[in-house]
Amino acid sequence: MVRRIKAKRVLELRAEGMTGRAIALAEGMSRKSVLAVFDAADKAGIGRDGHVGRSDAEVYALLFPGRGEHESVFVQPDWDGVHNELAKVGVTLKLLHGEYIDGCAAKKQPSMGYDRFCKAYAAHTLITGAASRVGHKAGQTIEVDWSGPTMQLIDPVTGEMSRVYLFVACLPFSRYAFVEPALDMRQDTWLLANVAMFEWFGGTAPRIVPDNLKTGVIKHPREGEIVLNDAYRELAAHYSAAVLPGRIRRPKDKASVENTVSHVATWVIAGLRNQQFATLPELRVAIRKRMDAYNREPFQKRAGSRLSVFQTEEKSLLRPLPSVPFEISRWVMGRRVQKNGHVVWEKNFYSAPYAHIGQGVDLRITTQVLEIYRNHERLTSHLLLPEHVINEYRTNDADQPQGEKYREWDAVRIRAWATRVGPNMVTVVNRIFEAVPVEEQGFDAALAALRLSRRYSSERVEKACQIALEGRIRSPRYAHLRPILETGQDKASTRRIPRFEPTEPETGGYVRGADYYAGGAR
Repeated sequence: MVRRIKAKRVLELRAEGMTGRAIALAEGMSRKSVLAVFDAADKAGIGRDGHVGRSDAEVYALLFPGRGEHESVFVQPDWDGVHNELAKVGVTLKLLHGEYIDGCAAKKQPSMGYDRFCKAYAAHTLITGAASRVGHKAGQTIEVDWSGPTMQLIDPVTGEMSRVYLFVACLPFSRYAFVEPALDMRQDTWLLANVAMFEWFGGTAPRIVPDNLKTGVIKHPREGEIVLNDAYRELAAHYSAAVLPGRIRRPKDKASVENTVSHVATWVIAGLRNQQFATLPELRVAIRKRMDAYNREPFQKRAGSRLSVFQTEEKSLLRPLPSVPFEISRWVMGRRVQKNGHVVWEKNFYSAPYAHIGQGVDLRITTQVLEIYRNHERLTSHLLLPEHVINEYRTNDADQPQGEKYREWDAVRIRAWATRVGPNMVTVVNRIFEAVPVEEQGFDAALAALRLSRRYSSERVEKACQIALEGRIRSPRYAHLRPILETGQDKASTRRIPRFEPTEPETGGYVRGADYYAGGAR
């Protein structure tokens, strides 16, 4: 647009002897705009020194009279006064616009809307060169930090005292605040406090502004990319937020939460100084009551309270929470998928897609779930087996190739295998299942007995089952069948059969004849 041409600057460079092409290249302007200034100056009779002693606005008005000038039908507030008021604590453009509306209504004068009011103030700061004091946007930022002052828990039996740290969060627009007590400032505690914060606010914001604490930020150079630790980055991604830590030694980058920390010292720590707490849940309940009172306290220089502004103007702008809260996880890198298509973790086996057999994968473990990743792509997930369970398999049907032999074992499939071996094996398997309270507990024992048919023939295993059953073993298992097969007791030719059976009991032993003792011919 022509009204944005730096007319005075163009005339200054022209007076120095520069051509239109050189001025356009030097100032990043189009040649058409430069020529428009030249033509306007020639028509107005402005010589090479005609710009001296005049401001930019005066030179522009002289060259292009009436261009870009508009007279608003709305009453213009005192913009210098607006700028000065914004420097005061708690004063926002929203508040000043409301006061402007009330003043215009009292005088029955037309007033501009909030959007035009903000744009007009921005134009005023641009023209005057003043620093804009436009406040925070609603629902865009959450500032978080640890409180410097701490609290204490007192054991009622021993009298031992333990320190309690306070996690503080604040929404800068409404100043709505949240406080969570914690026994330490470790990474897991920091993550859980953030989860509790989102639950308290009932939504998330696009930006989280923390301090440069080691539990969240690994590296924050003056120039370059900010490096977050994996756990904090996962939490932010789970809640669709970006972590933008404040600059080092720049507390004004999160001034709202810094101010809230000082208020917490008065409302929470000082307010509860005469009470003693033995447990963290008990202290948490007391802190929540104090913070509710703090958020309901009316503003001194602003209409409403933190709670009312949050509920009426900001809460609806927060993003909805995910359906599942964030769970703390840890990563185990470089595990290999075994030939059976499973990955070992804590002496148990979890299936991975069979196409990845022999490849390296990464495990993400939470309190309830184990997820298997390959190159940042999640392959599958399983519910974790209890800690006391070992040598158990978790197999997803989708992870296995198609075919009957890849199907997960169950009682029907086990009994079908036993039927192929023989009726005695069926009896053994049934007795194994009868000996356990839950049928699944007998799967391993039954399969161990059936797998003997892979080393020995089905006929020999069937015969071993018959021998075990004839021995009246109540529940024959692998431990009973294997010795029979290893020693060959199942083979009829190796069984010891007496050559004769005497019909009458013997009355005496063998007696040598006289010839033997006489040394005669034999």
